[in-house]
Amino acid sequence: MDLNHLLIWIVYLSCVSTIIQAARISVVNNRGWIVVSGFILVVTALTSYLIPSVGGLIGGCFWVMFIIIPKIGNRKVDALVAQQRFHQASRLARVLSWLHPADGWREQPELLRALELGQCGEIAEAIAIFDRHKTPKTPTGRSAIATLYQMDARWEELLEWIQENLSEDDLQKDIEMLNCYLRALGETGDVNGMLLEWERYEQSLEKIPNPKTRNLARMFVLAFCGQTQQVAQFFNGSLSNYSNSIKLFWLATADQASGKDVIAHEQLLSISDDSDICIQNAVARRLSEPVVVAEPEFTDLSRKILYKINLELEEEGKYISKYNLKRRKAFATYFLISSNLVVFGIEERLGGSTNLDILYRLGALVPEKVIAGSWWRVLASAFLHYGFLHLILNMLGLYLFGRLVEFALGVSRFLLLYFICAIGSMLAVAYMSILGYSPTNFAVGASGCVMGLVGAFAAILLIDWYRKRTRLAARSLRGIIIIIILQVIFDLTTPHISFVGHSSGLIVGFVMGLIFKHNWLGRE
Repeated sequence: MDLNHLLIWIVYLSCVSTIIQAARISVVNNRGWIVVSGFILVVTALTSYLIPSVGGLIGGCFWVMFIIIPKIGNRKVDALVAQQRFHQASRLARVLSWLHPADGWREQPELLRALELGQCGEIAEAIAIFDRHKTPKTPTGRSAIATLYQMDARWEELLEWIQENLSEDDLQKDIEMLNCYLRALGETGDVNGMLLEWERYEQSLEKIPNPKTRNLARMFVLAFCGQTQQVAQFFNGSLSNYSNSIKLFWLATADQASGKDVIAHEQLLSISDDSDICIQNAVARRLSEPVVVAEPEFTDLSRKILYKINLELEEEGKYISKYNLKRRKAFATYFLISSNLVVFGIEERLGGSTNLDILYRLGALVPEKVIAGSWWRVLASAFLHYGFLHLILNMLGLYLFGRLVEFALGVSRFLLLYFICAIGSMLAVAYMSILGYSPTNFAVGASGCVMGLVGAFAAILLIDWYRKRTRLAARSLRGIIIIIILQVIFDLTTPHISFVGHSSGLIVGFVMGLIFKHNWLGRE
């Protein structure tokens, strides 16, 4: 395996994934992503066929320029908009529009400029810009129309426009308008209708790859239902990048909906003089027309839907806190990574990590030597790597999955699992080679251990799903299964990759994950 071959795989997987996601969400709004990804796939395929030695490098350059940079930049634009920094967002969007001109990106800088003008009180100029773009036929046009209504807090008119002009299919594909629809129902006091529509479109929201978009819709619903604690949980988590004014506005909304008028009134007054005119208008509406107190309005069906939303959020909170990677330190994982780096440094010091003689002397797996009595090689070989790329890929996998498994099992069981996977995968390679099923003369690397961690995490997710049937566990488990399938395809199509080592590590890890998570039958 070399960098060129690896890049071909990365480009293919990324572009195919982008096309699938774009088609699932909105065919019209994401046609540019589909066209660009298709173009990069064709370029990579042609160059790989005509110039095999650099095909992946050429495709990788196009991929970075037209997929990675626009995606990272677009996320930054969204973050700046959430913080009401429209000027910076407009400037960045203008640069990105040259790299990715489709999907409304050409119009985005001007629309953000209009939001900046509205923020500064220059409403007439802002309205003039939105008027030039408004049309119900495109996502950008619909967004312009919705913004015009939202600037003046004319939610009744927006709700009427959505109901008259947008079909169910439109709302399923245009998640921004679906969020506007849910909010408009809440703003106009129809909390039961809002909850019914939430349940109706919940599966469409589940398809969105960006969790912030899904959580924004849930935050709207929970705020109008008076669930202040849950709204605060969102703003302390996935929606933490929103400005303080927006956070206070929605916390006050939730307090109003729960009947805490005095608290809500004080919160709204604290942001009533915000520099953003749109927030001033929204606050003025809240003060003059408070949202309905939700509890007396609920039907039995609405209570069941709200209970299901809260239950799912509670389970997600437990799940995320259990594997919170920001607040906890995975010392055992870092120790293993450091150990591999130290051994790699020794390889380089003694003569190079691609020197087979050096690797042999340090403990590379040679099946005949293992069977002859050099059993120490089954463990030593798992800490050796052939070249820098081999090391980086395995350490990246160890970093990503090691922390998850360490937090789930604890340090001692995690380390025991790692070493068992190392020994088990290398023994499998040795014996399968001796038996003639998968001849291997030489093997090194921690990939069997990493696949063992993938298998263990799959076992942990399976147990969580078996016990609680949470959607988060189901989504994560599907993601792990996809990773495993792609890894199998990669192993079978890439030279010098040990399919036996990877698959045996995966199996050992899965079995040990079930054993170490010993209460999967009901005991913790």
